[in-house]
Amino acid sequence: MVGGDGGGAGEPLRRAWGYHPECPGCRVDRRKEEREGIPYMELSLIWLVTVSATLPIQSLFPFLYFMIRDLHIAKQEEDIGFYAGFVGASYMFGRALSSVIWGIVADKYGRKPIIIITLISIIIFNTLFGLSSSYWMALTSRGLLGLMCGILGPIKAYATEVCRKEHGHLGLSLVSSSRGIGLIVGPAIGGYLAQPADKYPSIFSEKSIFGRFPYFLPCLCISLLAIVALLASFWLPETLHKHTQDMVLEDSISVEEGLSGPTAEENSAGCLNLFTNWPLMSAIIVYCIFSLQDVAYAEVFSLWAVSDRKYGGLSFSSQDVGSVLAFSGLFLLVFQILVYPSVAKSVEPITLVRIVAVTTITVFNILMNDAVAQDVRASANGVAVTLMSIFKAIAPAIAGAIFAWAQRRQTASFLPGDHLVFFMLNVFTVIGLVSTFRPFYARRSTKH
Repeated sequence: MVGGDGGGAGEPLRRAWGYHPECPGCRVDRRKEEREGIPYMELSLIWLVTVSATLPIQSLFPFLYFMIRDLHIAKQEEDIGFYAGFVGASYMFGRALSSVIWGIVADKYGRKPIIIITLISIIIFNTLFGLSSSYWMALTSRGLLGLMCGILGPIKAYATEVCRKEHGHLGLSLVSSSRGIGLIVGPAIGGYLAQPADKYPSIFSEKSIFGRFPYFLPCLCISLLAIVALLASFWLPETLHKHTQDMVLEDSISVEEGLSGPTAEENSAGCLNLFTNWPLMSAIIVYCIFSLQDVAYAEVFSLWAVSDRKYGGLSFSSQDVGSVLAFSGLFLLVFQILVYPSVAKSVEPITLVRIVAVTTITVFNILMNDAVAQDVRASANGVAVTLMSIFKAIAPAIAGAIFAWAQRRQTASFLPGDHLVFFMLNVFTVIGLVSTFRPFYARRSTKH
């Protein structure tokens, strides 16, 4: 056993179960004790991996309308939004089925294997989506991509574990800001690189693979970035503790838990006890409501912007939609990096959510991770990702169906056309806002 006073955030844990050089978690804890600074290399790799995993989620929205049209599944132009909604939902539906499983696997076998599996699945299934020659191929490849993309929960846990405790929020903020990068780069890639033979005929021929598969180029670029991230991920250290000695692991974790906030009784109940942890579950539910509104808006805006003016749309090109979504993402990123850290020091995080909803991801990631101990943190994030994915799967499917219906009621006396869709989006925003207040929302009384 290791004795002595002082040390970093991992010293009490080392005194509880000793240092084992063969354990990757112990090696990371020792490194954190010896190095008080920010682990820039690990955080940079986390940023690259998270961006690579985020890009496929948003990149299809600028060209999804045109892709469904070219696949000839919709009998009428007004039905395109209906079919587009299911393609948009398939990724989240697949992720909803597997997120808890990936979280449990990450808590048992480690965070790094999940990161590698996710990046491999992006390389394979995102490329196949770009090569889709039928509606069902597009639907299936997106669903399988979501099913195999188990990174979101474990990467949040990993970001806090690779840093010292005082830098944990920086790691979570980095994961959240990568979403802002995805909102900028993803739609820009999809908008500017889709249909390259039409936009850049001097470079791409109609007879080339990019002419025969007009939505392959943006998917290929994202897959190439995922290859780079996959190679870089081998330099990431594993953070999960793996002890082969005959030790009472539960007692050691209880010591860590008592020092970090949550009680030992909560940990001993296992993963099922997560559902009775109301500070955790209330944060997840509110997060899900805002996530539903966010995805539904991205879907509806893209469909509305590219639809014909006779249906109330803007007749935008995929490039126009990509530019608008990229600008919106840039605003979010600037706010997240330059404004949020300084404001959060003097304003309660949940108050920022009530004022400006763009802070929801960072705030609720912090609240969810603070509500549980390390050994169930990936599982807790897995539960959050599962529920959030269910909401995000429902959002584009319902939004697409309502959008298709709204396009048929342009002359209605009450909320004609697309007015109905945007009105319903605002209703969900209000529901999310109301849910941030007591008695529904409950926050653990832990200092952040």
